[in-house]
Amino acid sequence: MTAPLLDFLGRWGLTVHGLVAAAGLAFYVIASHTRRQRRHPSAAIAWVVSLALMPYAALPLYLLFGSRKVLRAASVRAAPAPPAGACPAGLAAQFQHLAAAMGLPPAAGYQALAVHQDGHEALQALRAVILGARRTLDVSTFVLGRDALGQEVMAQLMQQARQGVRVRLLVDGIGVYLGGRPDLAPLRRAGVQVALFVSPFRSALPGRTNLRNHRKMVLADGRRLWTGGRNLAAEYFTGDPARAAPPWTDLSVDVCGDLAAQAQQRYEQDWAFATQRPRRAPAPALAPASAAGPACAAGAQLVASGPDQAEDTLYALLIASCFSAQRRILLATPYFVPDATLLMALTLAARRGVAVELLLPRRSNHLLADLARPAALRELAAAGARVWLLGPMLHAKAVVVDDALALAGSANLDERSLFLNYELMVAFFAPADVARFAAWIDAQRAAARPYRARRPGVLRELFEGMIRWLAFQL
Repeated sequence: MTAPLLDFLGRWGLTVHGLVAAAGLAFYVIASHTRRQRRHPSAAIAWVVSLALMPYAALPLYLLFGSRKVLRAASVRAAPAPPAGACPAGLAAQFQHLAAAMGLPPAAGYQALAVHQDGHEALQALRAVILGARRTLDVSTFVLGRDALGQEVMAQLMQQARQGVRVRLLVDGIGVYLGGRPDLAPLRRAGVQVALFVSPFRSALPGRTNLRNHRKMVLADGRRLWTGGRNLAAEYFTGDPARAAPPWTDLSVDVCGDLAAQAQQRYEQDWAFATQRPRRAPAPALAPASAAGPACAAGAQLVASGPDQAEDTLYALLIASCFSAQRRILLATPYFVPDATLLMALTLAARRGVAVELLLPRRSNHLLADLARPAALRELAAAGARVWLLGPMLHAKAVVVDDALALAGSANLDERSLFLNYELMVAFFAPADVARFAAWIDAQRAAARPYRARRPGVLRELFEGMIRWLAFQL
């Protein structure tokens, strides 16, 4: 091959590469702008560099994994601020005001809040909610285990469907594989409506493969809600007898009333998105039983976070609450990989005298999360915060701020939960109920050991930096 021909082919190849890279970058910029795809800086830099240097590989990956928000422009509207005096004073008022500005529903009343102390209580409550449904039963979970617990839940769903209850089951399209791919065919034959949320094989082209529905809800008749951090698998309730594995330490609640009716509306939106069908109006909810007691005057607020929200709602509310805290911030989470802003909010709170207490498992079920967390833990400890490591696996997700706010639900304190996953937390404002969540965290912390920060060597610090660069995708 002659030199002029090689020179021509080289120039032609560079030109084609440049055009493909430019097209990929243009597509990235236009898609990010039109679909409001605000990203963490590390993720944005990674996409831009990859599209510039390796467009042939990066562009297909972006089409598969690149979307972070699925809202259309017409869906993004600013909600009016709540009227003066409509919510409690202080931190709770600020929280509700900011939540309203981001379009979240207002606080709603509730009755009969039960904070489950362990997996046994959680399972008893789950059975009561499922078997107590008379007209509708709606279940959303990230993982449905192919184990004894999963089989029990499926048997109860089929039993209710055969008795004339309208039963729907929504399982995440990735989580169904993490649960061992349970056989869903018997459910469908029994009359249970089953849908996968963002199946990797059906939803690849819209770029939603990397978006996961991590919300957990069990709703009976639109008036009773079971929710929290537990998936429907044995390790979250009873443990695995076959491996002599103890149950994980987790947190869930059940509640009746208007708050459950709001959760029903959220479920209808998730179901409509998963099935690509118009959202139906929920059936009129049954009146709560008189035994449920009076509604809590302070109310509670659903905090949905994820690609279907115009803002990063939970992330913004957490940061605002850290800056508003006066006395204490208690946090329980299995994975602690915060971004720089959330970490700064926590360290500044600790430096100005707020008691910041973080409870983590000594070793979680995700090795990358454990390898990514030491730098943040060292920074927290240096600021005066106290970190506690629990021996058993801790899967609970809870935040308590002063005596005014308790958050519990499905969201972890890592960047995947805060920026990518569909998550659901519930904010409680009644001081007596906030104290119950604080007492739950304190009870777990009593069995934990304090974390001792150690200065890393150069190689260790470089390794941690590389792991943290991947943390956004954990």
